[in-house]
Amino acid sequence: MSWSSYFSFLTFAVVLVLVPGPDFAVVTKNTFAGGRRRGVWTSIGVTSSNLVQGAAAAAGVGALIVRAQPLFEAIRWAGLCYLLVLAMQSFRSAVAGDYAEPAGKGASGCRGLVIAGWRQGFLSNITNPKVLVFYLAVLPQFLGAHPTLIALFALALTHAVLSLLYLVLLVGGMHRAREVFSRRRVRRGLDVATGAALLGFGVKLAID
Repeated sequence: MSWSSYFSFLTFAVVLVLVPGPDFAVVTKNTFAGGRRRGVWTSIGVTSSNLVQGAAAAAGVGALIVRAQPLFEAIRWAGLCYLLVLAMQSFRSAVAGDYAEPAGKGASGCRGLVIAGWRQGFLSNITNPKVLVFYLAVLPQFLGAHPTLIALFALALTHAVLSLLYLVLLVGGMHRAREVFSRRRVRRGLDVATGAALLGFGVKLAID
């Protein structure tokens, strides 16, 4: 892989990371609900899944999953159901309108919140078959006719790191504006918007 190919992929990856998707919605949801630390750990969960799927693609496991149609469909529908559950949680929160005060430092560092944030980030990404297909179908195009496992994993790692940096910056920006976002009317609107986005991503996943 030449440096020219790598920088071409870098440009493509930056654009891809900036396009809002299910990961964006889940990180946003967790940051509003649990503060910066939960948002950061949700981002780490997304990145952990990216690394797992990138390693699976490099090792050839991803190709086996894609070719095993029942397994691939099971992952796709699991992802759809998970997005719908998260969407319903957001809508329910908006209807109830019962929001606690913004979590302080000690509350946001709670082990349970950290684990929940990481789990939601990981599951939202690992059950999205488009991510695995991206690693299998798009990345090799930047590696020439004879891609190596190391080069493929290097591109996957690059994408994962870019995604983490973007999501952490997003969390930082939302955390600074928590005073505005914590207002009941604003939180309700954000929950409705987040739920609609997650529902839309789920429907799109179902019909693709």
